[in-house]
Amino acid sequence: MAPRSSDSLRRWPRGIYESGHEPDYRFSLANERTFLAWVRTALALMGAGVAVEALDPVEPPWLGTVIAVALVVGGTAGATMGWLHWARAERAMRHDRPLPTTPMLVVLVGLAACVGLALVISWL
Repeated sequence: MAPRSSDSLRRWPRGIYESGHEPDYRFSLANERTFLAWVRTALALMGAGVAVEALDPVEPPWLGTVIAVALVVGGTAGATMGWLHWARAERAMRHDRPLPTTPMLVVLVGLAACVGLALVISWL
């Protein structure tokens, strides 16, 4: 375990920052930017879900509700997976291990494709 400094006592989550060695700050900042991109995508999905429900552009109405719920659930899952991916990547960098991958990328692409297909079908 790395020696504790006064900075590491204030950093959260401690389980990540107290283990391994401090990586190059550029890699940590890139990891943080990736996490923020996950959050931005999650917020966009949730906003789209709210818009679909509020504007009701889809016929039949139940399909709009299904699409809205799928978007909000996808956004929530995206935010959660973004946090978990950030933590796993930070831990991997601190222990000189390969960076992890996540299956959530495929899930988000599948969600976007299904929502797009449902919208096209509903507008025909």
